[in-house]
Parts: sequence; C-alpha cells; structure tokens
Amino acid sequence: MKQISSRFSIAVHTMSMIALRPSLCTGDYIAKSVNSNPVIIRKIIAQLKKAGFIQVKAGVGGASLLKEAEQITLLDIYKAVEASDDGDLFRFHKDPDPECSVGKHIEEVLHPEMVQAQLALEGRLSSVTLGQIAAQLQQKAGY
Repeated sequence: MKQISSRFSIAVHTMSMIALRPSLCTGDYIAKSVNSNPVIIRKIIAQLKKAGFIQVKAGVGGASLLKEAEQITLLDIYKAVEASDDGDLFRFHKDPDPECSVGKHIEEVLHPEMVQAQLALEGRLSSVTLGQIAAQLQQKAGY
C-alpha cells in the first residue's frame, strides 16, 4: 500500500517537541531530532503557524503552542500539513472511458467506499489529541 507522505508524522513530532520543550524548539533543534533537512522543518513549521497552532520567535527564541495541546487533535495537524485543496484523501484517475462498462461506473461504485475509508481515518485522528501523544512521549522519555 502506498504511504501518505511523512509530513504528518514530522508535524506531530514537531508539535510534540514544542508542547514538551518550547524554549528549545528552533528549526535546527527539531530538524536534528527528526533527522531531516531544516528546510523541510521550516516548511512544516510555516504550515503549522498558518493553521494557528504555533507561534515562532525569531532567531533562537523557539516556538510555543497557541492552543492547549489537549485542544489540538491529530486530525487538525493532518489537515494543516497533508490535506488536499478539496479535502479528499483519495483521488480518482481522470477520464475513464465512458464507453467501457467498468469505466462508465467505477467512480459511482468506488466513491462511497473511499468516503467511508476517509471518514474512518478522520474519526480516529480526531479522537487523539496532541496532549495525549505528548503525555505518552513524556512517560516513555522519563521526564
């Protein structure tokens, strides 16, 4: 199965670090923890900032949450960094042959299944908060 990009997991990683240690959270610090290019981290931070989840202090000031971690769901984070313009997780191929009996009906038949799969994913992500993730990480890290 093809994977969704890593932006979502990087964004949750970033938000968890900010929730747990805001004063340390520069782009370079986060990039080191994620083991990623700082440019990628800055792009994700910009998306999270645009979504209204974080504020960033210039220089080495770090970042902080603008909402309580318990008020931010994984779905909120997913939508900030992964969601398409139309909000659909799945996309249909373009222009199936209308003369073909399968091509003529595939979208009509498959679309409800895709909608149900997306609703299941969104339901799960909306039931978990950044606060819950941060608490689990804090417990595992022992601080």
